[in-house]
This record gives sequence, structure tokens and C-alpha cells, in this order.
Amino acid sequence: MNIILNLLWLFLGGFATATSWFIASLIMLISIVGIPWAKACFNIALMNLWPFGSKIEKRESAPALSALSTLGNIVWFIVAGWWLALGHLGLGILFCISVIGIPFGVQHFKLAALSIRPVGRSIELDI
Repeated sequence: MNIILNLLWLFLGGFATATSWFIASLIMLISIVGIPWAKACFNIALMNLWPFGSKIEKRESAPALSALSTLGNIVWFIVAGWWLALGHLGLGILFCISVIGIPFGVQHFKLAALSIRPVGRSIELDI
């Protein structure tokens, strides 16, 4: 069932959003300052490609890295996270209006949570 839902997801806009996240990741890699957030954008792009059955997990790290992840998430939230999360939240609400779209809305809510604080998270894809 996850395969069918993921293929429908790709057809209904998931491929376009994943492509835009991949491009954002490449742009961040070009600028030296954006490298820590490039990995976060890449994780969000992966999640946009195959959201059904995928899990977001917090990476276990040393306390110093955890502090840097927190700082990275604060900068991300101020610069981009809040409006990206609002976009996914709005799409999730639109999909949840119809009964058929509820599974897609739930995935957008999951992406909204990831968009708020992506640094220090890993994606486990269920392919």
C-alpha cells in the first residue's frame, strides 16, 4: 500500500517539491556557509520523494554536536523554517479537506515538523 501511496504522492506534486529541495541543497553546497543546512535540505528532499513508510529519527551525537545542531536549527527557523513549515501546514490542511486526501495531508504535517528543525535529524526510507 505504501508503494501505491508514494507513487500517487510523486504524481500529485511530490516530485516537484523534491526537485526544488534538491536544487536548494545544491545551492547551499555552493556557498560555504550553507553546507550544514545543505544536508538538512537533502534529507527533506528525500522525505518529499518517498514519505509513506519513512521515519524521521533524531541522531545521537556528542553534547558539543548537539549544541551546534540546536544553534543550526535556531538559525534555520529564523531564516527559512517557519515559512516552509507554514507552507506544508497549509497544504496539509488543504489535503485533509477531502477524505481521500487525508493520508497526503498527514505526510505534509510530518514534513512541516521536519521543516521546523531539520538539523540533527536522519531519514529512514522504507523502500
